[in-house]
Amino acid sequence: MQRRERTRHLIELGGLVQKAGLVELTDDDRATLYGALLDLAGRARGDDAGDVLALWKRRGKRAFDAEAEPLIDS
Repeated sequence: MQRRERTRHLIELGGLVQKAGLVELTDDDRATLYGALLDLAGRARGDDAGDVLALWKRRGKRAFDAEAEPLIDS
């Protein structure tokens, strides 16, 4: 069961990479994607890590909320 949960978790994380538009931006280049993610991890370990993570969290929540809002027909 743990293996199935881990697989689902990894698939969901991959979905976030897709949803963020990174696959298209990098032309599906795995080395570029990995390098970008390593850069993000480095920023999250920097001196202002708390601020960086808080900013990313706010942006992510706003994006999720915007997706969840129902479309209003004119």
